[in-house]
Parts: sequence; structure tokens; C-alpha cells
Amino acid sequence: MAGQKGVSRVVCVAAAVLLACAAQAGQSGTQQPAPAPQTTPQPPARNQASGGTTGKDTTGKSASKATEKASAQQAVAELLENKIRAAWKAFKDKDANAYAEFLADDLMAVEEDGGGERTKMKVLREVDDSVVRDFKLQLFRVDPIAPGAELVTYENFIQFPVTARPRFEKIFISEIWLKRAGEWKMWRYQATRVK
Repeated sequence: MAGQKGVSRVVCVAAAVLLACAAQAGQSGTQQPAPAPQTTPQPPARNQASGGTTGKDTTGKSASKATEKASAQQAVAELLENKIRAAWKAFKDKDANAYAEFLADDLMAVEEDGGGERTKMKVLREVDDSVVRDFKLQLFRVDPIAPGAELVTYENFIQFPVTARPRFEKIFISEIWLKRAGEWKMWRYQATRVK
């Protein structure tokens, strides 16, 4: 019985508070008070690493990590594009020593001439025979394929001397660059002639 009196007293106090609030708002005591606003409980943030919940919002941290990752990828993309531009300049200038600095020792290259695979040594022997007069690199795309490995694709519009046939050539190039011992090197090269 004592428990029922306590419950009744709480109900009476709650009803009195509601009636007082209604009266203060200028409403009659016979109307029902406006329901309290409902809030939808939010599930706790998920901990991506463990698949569990952390109980706190990690959205800001996730966005920050995504931004850092995008910035790091952009820096790698710019670095590799600059290396490729420098490598083509070395090739055009017939500077085999400078060109070699960009190539992995186990390079395998397939060029648009149908001559099959070329090793690093064979590619370097061909540098002196280069007849590239000028080139225009464009449409770069750099995609990570594994930690320390990037696929770089781009287009090269090559100009040869006036007496050469063909005089111009457009090739689409795919390269895989690997980071070994802290240095990015071209590991695979594939060129395809396009119209």
C-alpha cells in the first residue's frame, strides 16, 4: 500500500505541473498539454577498425583521415607526373644516364612498334637512337593499386623530325611505378598507338 501512495503522489504532482504549465500558457485546464518533442536516438558511431561501436562520434576523424589520404595521393600523383615528364625529357635529349635513374632494374617495357618486351638494358641502348623532336604529355591519371604501387596512364603526342615518317604519333601509355627503398621507379611500361 505504501508503494501505491508514492506512485499516486508522483502522478498527482505530474498532473499538477502539467495543469500549471497549461494555465500559464493561457489554456484551460481541460485540454491536453502539447506532447513533448520526440527525439530519435542516434546509433553510436561505428569503429571502422574493429567493426564495433565507440559510443562517440568519429565522423570528424573519418573526414580528416579521408582528407589526409586524398592529399597524400595527390602529392604522389604530382611527384610521378613530374618524374615522367623528366624521364621523357631525358629520352628526347638522348641522356641515357638521366633516363636510367627513373627505371627499375627489373623493368619490362612493351612499345607501340610491336618489337616485344624490352629489358632496362635494351631500353637504355635505344636512347641514343631516339628521333623524338618534341612531345606533349597530357591526360594523366594516377591510381593506387597496392601500397607503394601506382598505375599511371597518360597520352603522349610525339613529334619527329621533318624527314621522318610518320611525322607525328599519338600513343596511350600505361606504367606501373613501384616505391622501393624510398624511391619511385618505373617497373612496367606499355605503349599503344592511337588515332
